[in-house]
Amino acid sequence: MINAATTIFAQMLDPHRIEFPNLGFGVTIDPTAFTVFGLDIQWYGIIITLGLILAILYVFPRMKRFGIDSDRAVDAVIGGVLGGIVGARLYYVAMKWDEYNKGTFGETFKAVINTRNGGLAIYGGIIGAIIVGFIICKIRKVRILPMLDVTVLGLLIGQGVGRWGNFVNQEAFGTNTDLFCGMTGGTIQRTINNAVQIGGEMYNNGNPEMMWEKAVHPCFLYESVWCILGFVILAFLSKRRRYDGQILLMYMAWYGFERFFVEGLRTDSLMIGNIRVSQALSAIIFIVAVILQIIMFFRTRRDPESFVLYANTEESRMLIEESRRKAMGIKGADAMMGGSDEIGDLSDDEDEIGILPDEDDDDEIGILPDEDDDDDFFEEAEKKLSGANEKAEEAAEVTEDKAEEVKEAAKEKAKKTAEAVKDKAEEVTEAAEDKAEDIKEAAEEKAKEAVEAAKDKAEKVTKAVKDKAEKVKDKAEEAVESAKDTVEAVKDKAEDTAEKAADEVKEAADTAADKTKEAADEATEKYEQLAEKHDERLSGGSGKGGHNKKKKHKKK
Repeated sequence: MINAATTIFAQMLDPHRIEFPNLGFGVTIDPTAFTVFGLDIQWYGIIITLGLILAILYVFPRMKRFGIDSDRAVDAVIGGVLGGIVGARLYYVAMKWDEYNKGTFGETFKAVINTRNGGLAIYGGIIGAIIVGFIICKIRKVRILPMLDVTVLGLLIGQGVGRWGNFVNQEAFGTNTDLFCGMTGGTIQRTINNAVQIGGEMYNNGNPEMMWEKAVHPCFLYESVWCILGFVILAFLSKRRRYDGQILLMYMAWYGFERFFVEGLRTDSLMIGNIRVSQALSAIIFIVAVILQIIMFFRTRRDPESFVLYANTEESRMLIEESRRKAMGIKGADAMMGGSDEIGDLSDDEDEIGILPDEDDDDEIGILPDEDDDDDFFEEAEKKLSGANEKAEEAAEVTEDKAEEVKEAAKEKAKKTAEAVKDKAEEVTEAAEDKAEDIKEAAEEKAKEAVEAAKDKAEKVTKAVKDKAEKVKDKAEEAVESAKDTVEAVKDKAEDTAEKAADEVKEAADTAADKTKEAADEATEKYEQLAEKHDERLSGGSGKGGHNKKKKHKKK
């Protein structure tokens, strides 16, 4: 155990050392599990294979519940796995072509196929698996939507387990974090130290501030837990699905939601310019899946009868039964209930859904014995088949007799029932007619009463309105008289005010005339005084004679 308080990343850890400093423990894991004939077997490949095996062990026993014949589906699964591996690798290499282009075809090809140290993109794997699986499903006559419903459950198992391969390789980690689950390791530290340099991957992707001595987000753990949780939820909901493809859409929404956020934490995202490819694709997948589920919800709610699960169809049951009989050793047309049985006698030309094998078909998965290997097996099978036919004939005769008795009894019962129904119908009709007559009379009486009541009510209302109108008229007349009185009062008030204002104006005018006269007299007296002084200056005398002349002249 490691004490987180005393852990100092003053120097880099051993490349194979992985630690969770905040949890106080660590482990040393060599990515190479063992060597066989000089070939290193990596833990990454072992863990991926383990996830694949667990997925197959879960999926195949449950295919029948989805209406899928596992014998036909095995080819699609194998092809899907191979297509998924190739697609995952090609998707990753295409996004990092500069790292894998070695100049020559041979060196480039060797770099491309070397997946022991990782380098697989999950979205590329899903795309490759769907393309190859779809082609094989078409060839083997396997319905694609129910097939995808069951295989995505296995895909969640494979993803949940396979992500631990990233843990061993110390890859697919996120940015620095102080969370309790933060992890670090020698390879992680060296990757960060090299990638944050100018021209490094993290520097170019916009994460130059990453610190090698600090813990990082364990993105592999987030995705592993999310996928396992998704498997538990979708496996439970798969028993209650309402249409084929529903679990596929749920998977797309579930995984797309998680991957969008986790991809935003990762430091090794596949980029196109400044866009994280997987993050953008996750957002698109989530939105499309949610929209399609909303549409399908309303369609199935509006018309549920038009959505029939493939597992409940006759085609699915016939294919599964054919496969079961082939596994029991019944070959050719006998696989269809012994040729001419209750399902029908179908020829190759009439077999529209491809449920009958050709007579010379080989046993593709090695279940059936060769024709000359075990004669006892076929003799025993013929005896059992012959006994089954005899029992079936006896049961048919008994059933036919029983059916005749039931038929006669049913006829008699139907006749009695018809007579009883006829009598009951006549009684009900008469009762209904009487009841209708009573209702009619009661309705007429009720209508008359309602009319009388309405008439009385109308008269009362009319009288009340008339009385109200009289009162309103009286009040209006009173208001008119009051208005007249008010007008007279206003008129008298205005006349008084006008007379008073006229008196005040006249008084003010008289006052102003007196003041004007006084001012004129004062001015005349002052003028005379000035004139006398002027005459005195001119004559040197008293100035009286000159003044008198001016005065006389003025008067003249």
